[in-house]
Amino acid sequence: MELQGANLLNLSEYLQHTLSPDVNVRRPAEKFLESIEVNQNYAALLLHLVEKQDIDLTIRIAGAVAFKNYIKRNWKVDEDGVDRIHAQDRDAIKKLIVNLMLHSPDSIQKQLSDAVSIIGKHDFPNKWPDLLDQMVEKFTTGDFHLINGVLHTAHSLFKRYRYEFKSQNLWTEIKFVLDKFAKPLTDLFLATMDLAQAHSGNAEHLKIIYNSLTIISKVFYSLNCQDLPEFFEDNMTTWMTKFHVLLTADVAALKTSDDEEPGVIEQLKSQVCDNIVLYAQNYNEEFQTYVPIFLEAIWNLLNTTGQQPKYDALVSNSLQFLVTIADREQYRSLFAEPETLRNICANIITPNIEFREADNELFEDNPEEYIRRDIEGSDVDTRRRAACDLVKVLAKYFGAKVMEIFGVYVHERLNEYAANPAGNWKKKDAVIYLVTSSASRGQTQKHGVTQSNEFVPLPEFALQNIQPELARPDVNEFPVLKADAIKFIMTFRSVLPRDIVVGSLPHMIRHLSSTSAVVHSYAACAIEKIFALRGSDNSPYIKCEEILPVAPNLLNGLFSSLELPGSEENDYIMKAIMRSFGILNENVVPFLGTLLTKLTDKLSIVARNPSRPNFNHYLFETLSLSIKIVCKTNPEAVASFEQVLFPIFQGILQSDVQEFIPYVFQILAMLLELHTSPNVPEPYMALFPCLLSPVLFERQGNIHPLNRLLQAFISRGSHQVIQQDKTSGLLGVFQKLIASKANDQEGFLLLQAIIKCFPPNVLEPFMKQIFVLLFQRLSSSKTTKFVKGLIVFFSYYIIQYGASTLVTIIDQIQPQMFGMVLERVIISDLQKVSGEMERKVAAVGMSNLLIDCQQMMDSPYNNYYPKLLAVVIEFFELPRDETALPEDAIIPDVDDNAGYQAAYSQLACARSTKVDPLPAIGDVRLHLAQGLGRLPPGQLPGLLGQIPEPNATHLKTYLQSAGVSVA
Repeated sequence: MELQGANLLNLSEYLQHTLSPDVNVRRPAEKFLESIEVNQNYAALLLHLVEKQDIDLTIRIAGAVAFKNYIKRNWKVDEDGVDRIHAQDRDAIKKLIVNLMLHSPDSIQKQLSDAVSIIGKHDFPNKWPDLLDQMVEKFTTGDFHLINGVLHTAHSLFKRYRYEFKSQNLWTEIKFVLDKFAKPLTDLFLATMDLAQAHSGNAEHLKIIYNSLTIISKVFYSLNCQDLPEFFEDNMTTWMTKFHVLLTADVAALKTSDDEEPGVIEQLKSQVCDNIVLYAQNYNEEFQTYVPIFLEAIWNLLNTTGQQPKYDALVSNSLQFLVTIADREQYRSLFAEPETLRNICANIITPNIEFREADNELFEDNPEEYIRRDIEGSDVDTRRRAACDLVKVLAKYFGAKVMEIFGVYVHERLNEYAANPAGNWKKKDAVIYLVTSSASRGQTQKHGVTQSNEFVPLPEFALQNIQPELARPDVNEFPVLKADAIKFIMTFRSVLPRDIVVGSLPHMIRHLSSTSAVVHSYAACAIEKIFALRGSDNSPYIKCEEILPVAPNLLNGLFSSLELPGSEENDYIMKAIMRSFGILNENVVPFLGTLLTKLTDKLSIVARNPSRPNFNHYLFETLSLSIKIVCKTNPEAVASFEQVLFPIFQGILQSDVQEFIPYVFQILAMLLELHTSPNVPEPYMALFPCLLSPVLFERQGNIHPLNRLLQAFISRGSHQVIQQDKTSGLLGVFQKLIASKANDQEGFLLLQAIIKCFPPNVLEPFMKQIFVLLFQRLSSSKTTKFVKGLIVFFSYYIIQYGASTLVTIIDQIQPQMFGMVLERVIISDLQKVSGEMERKVAAVGMSNLLIDCQQMMDSPYNNYYPKLLAVVIEFFELPRDETALPEDAIIPDVDDNAGYQAAYSQLACARSTKVDPLPAIGDVRLHLAQGLGRLPPGQLPGLLGQIPEPNATHLKTYLQSAGVSVA
């Protein structure tokens, strides 16, 4: 691809089309750009276009976004993957991008900065050692557009240090960064502080300067996250003194009239608070000298900062500092005085727990964000949450005193509400929020609060203040209180009396019809979480019989709420539908005539533009659960599901809706496995040749579900596959999978299915080459996972074709090669085989090798016989992990972050049931013992003498159980 005008013009036209609102214009343009991104110079052409100032800025921004996405998709090369970027392009990108980024407009700079950080994540520092030098030299230019560009990139590059696991490689990298970056950053910080002083009257200059100080403070946070660097410890006074100056600064020129969005000074102070919280939490001993001055500054800040939303992050981070200090034993006395506690509760906690008008606007206008902040544990820290964290830590150490203070507050606010509910509902909201937070001690995602504060009488509070709100006839009256009440039951579902929790379910169902998106979302979420609860014996907390009387209202309410404005693709509702189907089980069948149509209509709509990963995942889970429930009692119903789903699936496959294709493969496999006919139906067989297309296997998310679907074809219609002459095509898929470290286990699963179902004469021409491929992979890139799969495959082969056949085919490749396989693979690694079915196959296969293989009795392989026997006995005696889902858990736990993943989105309800491949064999120990009993007379005593004593003792026990005499 040449860097010439025609190509540039062509590229800009396609980028223009990607901005079109018309999907018929946008999608082909996106597909075209994706198809040419493997061409050499594609990246350079994009960067050339981004740089050209005579091209429309919108198209240049689109080019920058396309470049960033190209880097995101292709820069990292998987271990087995193909590098889609030419080596010359990689070098050219690294030479061009930093300078181009720094000289671009802000809107482009941000995209290119993100691209630099993606490249840096994989190449820095080993493959890009001069990156920091390129960046640091810009600090001395005095040009803040360049400096801020460098700082943004540094922040983007280093912020992963905040969450990466500790490792030697990470610390080596951070040391490299600190050696090159810590001193220049500190010098820049001090110089910028001096500039702030020099330009104290110039608002425009100050805005740029304080913006730089904010990013410098963010970079400081990242570089100090893993451990306290020696440089920053030596210069702690410099940094902390200046941080204190910034925290207490009153910069009149930077005050804004906007009450909503934080200005640069609020952002800076908020980041300074983050930094001192980091030091207080992690480096307490080194930081304790500075605690008093910062405590005073934070105290003053909290007492003088208004309630406007622009201060939310600042107040939240300031409160977090108090939480950290109050939790330290040496500072606890600062909070212990009754008057101090009273001041904190009255002047800091309660004002920040109050429900503000801004909160109400968020509740009504942006319910998704409200929910994300309130019940999902969003990264956005709110005043309320931080104030509640302070309540918890004070209640932990000063429980009785704090609860006495809040008891007065609660009593007053509830009386005010009782006197005038319409005017004072916010008073009760604050009370419920306070009680909910102060009562929580221990909490899990699955069970909610599991340990509550002994000073808060939860059942009494629920009966007096929560149940009346839920019982109000009008579900739209005081929606915030409704949401609070539902959240209260949901939060304390594991510790409240069962009659309160179960008794609230009819009220939850009524609230599904609320016009408030928050209320009906909370109702759905609470229903789902209560249904998911399990008792101490792991039995369902709510029994199906308890739900049956309200089932019509429940299902009608859930599906009706999906039609409410803004909730057409509501994650909580869809998950609650899935959980309701699971708990009702076959009792949902009478409702499916109507509900299935609603589900498939919804699927048709979302397939046009998949935008809500969790919603779509739960939708597919519900469909697969419906199939499982119905077809368990009525296998003939498979045809009805196929009739409804096939047209939609066909559209998804034809339109190449990548997010949905793995789901489609899983459900198709499930339907095919449920068929009782001896042949694979024609519509499936028409699809079969397309499934062997190599391009489908290039997407990691397709591999497991597509492989499972291929196995279903093999299991149900091996003769049809053979008639279509697709055996070599299937083996081509096996070859591709087995060569990959990431996917070799899929190759083994496919091969085992082929060996199990195909007649030996069909596979005979290919078998030697199959073994050659396996041994080539073993010698070129041996991994534990591959060796485990190989041992299980050998065992399958032995069970299917006989032990002697295995020895013969391996020795055909190279004389006496089987001895090497025995010693270096089977004997050395048999213990590593895991998985119940896999262990059984390995146990029987290796036992058969000892029982039925004449070559093992003869030289040279008879030398290995005692070793193999000893290893097989040790294999039997290894402890095993027997954890599994209980049989009645028709709907297994589904992760809240199910959604699409780069790898694979497993449908819990469409999982194939593991079938025992050897149902005729019960106890594998007895199988071995009975087989050994058939050995020639006198051979057993000799074997017992050749294996270690503990192994011989176990073997004698097996033989005794099998009634085999050793004499």
